[in-house]
Amino acid sequence: MQQLLKWTLDTIREEESCFSWMEEYRYEWAPLVKSAVSQVVEGKTILIVTDDSRKWFGRYIVNAVNDMGKQRPLLPFYQLADNFPHLHTILGTAEIQLLEDMLEISYPNGYYIWYIGRGDHPLTKLSYRNQDNFLWVLDEEVQNSFALRSADPLLDIKLLQLYKLFDATLSAVLFGDLDL
Repeated sequence: MQQLLKWTLDTIREEESCFSWMEEYRYEWAPLVKSAVSQVVEGKTILIVTDDSRKWFGRYIVNAVNDMGKQRPLLPFYQLADNFPHLHTILGTAEIQLLEDMLEISYPNGYYIWYIGRGDHPLTKLSYRNQDNFLWVLDEEVQNSFALRSADPLLDIKLLQLYKLFDATLSAVLFGDLDL
């Protein structure tokens, strides 16, 4: 973990944009990104789920993560709503269980959910069910999640910076520059 913390701090400090805010949050960030990246390396599929206001960011991740210019293996990142258009109609525990059954059949190597959005959104019922999910939760403190504030005027910039840090971590691990 110390190697990841040092690498994260060095990466934050190398960033030319105003990313210094992240230095104090790296201790919350490191275990979450370690789990998320480890699961990618293990071959799990990443299903991105967002609240309505962050749909643009989910599309951004899917488009950016497999940019051919990165010259790395293509990775299974998908927006769950694109694969299952009725996602927003699932409310009850029985419906969530049916969806999880379908996902287990669809992704035999496993999957995890990367949730980005408000903590009071209905899709958090699905996202909070597994402690291995990668959670970026707005306006609530949730265990094993990275907390952000929706009222932050720099929220969109911070989301993009966090994605860039996640993507750099992923590349460093895939290319053997960082050992988790």
